[in-house]
Amino acid sequence: MIKEQIITIHSYEWFYREVTPNNPNDKPPVVLLHGLPSHSYTWRRVMENLGEQGFRAIAPDWIGSGFSSKPDKRDFAYTSDAYQKALGEFLQGLELNQLSLVVQGFLASVALQYAFKHPDTINRVIILNTPLSPDVKLPWLMQQWTFPFVGDMVTQDPLLVDRTLEKGSGFVIEDQDLDIFRQPYLKSSAVGRALLTTAKNLQLSQSLKDIEKGLCDWQVPTLLLWGMEDPWLSAETPQKLADNASNVELVKLEEAKHYPQEHWPKEVSEEMITFLRRQIV
Repeated sequence: MIKEQIITIHSYEWFYREVTPNNPNDKPPVVLLHGLPSHSYTWRRVMENLGEQGFRAIAPDWIGSGFSSKPDKRDFAYTSDAYQKALGEFLQGLELNQLSLVVQGFLASVALQYAFKHPDTINRVIILNTPLSPDVKLPWLMQQWTFPFVGDMVTQDPLLVDRTLEKGSGFVIEDQDLDIFRQPYLKSSAVGRALLTTAKNLQLSQSLKDIEKGLCDWQVPTLLLWGMEDPWLSAETPQKLADNASNVELVKLEEAKHYPQEHWPKEVSEEMITFLRRQIV
């Protein structure tokens, strides 16, 4: 069963979903981080599958997203550095000294930068459809969030979630699930303002240069679990990484697109569990 939790760290509330298995295995907890404009609900089915196989799974809403705090930009910069610092504080708050990290989407670049700086705390990394090359740009749909006046209107529209998640996944999402994804936008305008500020301040190009450099020296076992029909991210970069690094492997989900966990949770979970269980020589 997935439990909904809140922890307060330095005046910010972190909302997170957690599965604690009845029969835990001896593996580190698995922390799953969402992209834009999603929140932790996107991991619900994967978390349930992990829990059934003995893994403790934790999926937070990033600051500014979902049901976590959405501070004013004067108090939280919504930059890569700010997100990395906040993530470290969240992990420390939960006393997660060793963990496996699962990331997906455009905000996930922040988590990879954090991992590169703290490799001793990371047991495994699993990357689902995340920008990894400096030539990647925000999709046009997301670029519009940064435009003057237009961005202010678009990011206040609850249907933004529908359009982005369904455009990226290529499949219809059930209404009852969309209702949950929309809830933060219906409760407050703060989530839209945070999304707009994040899109403006994330400085994706510089972050991706850091990631490209970090991957060159990365030694932690890493699984690239890639939706091959992603309309926004090419499969060439993960293929090159897998070809050139002995610690990186690529599993292709031939029909999946940008959000594989939404429509292919069974396949995603099976590959993740196999990788997390495997003895690395």
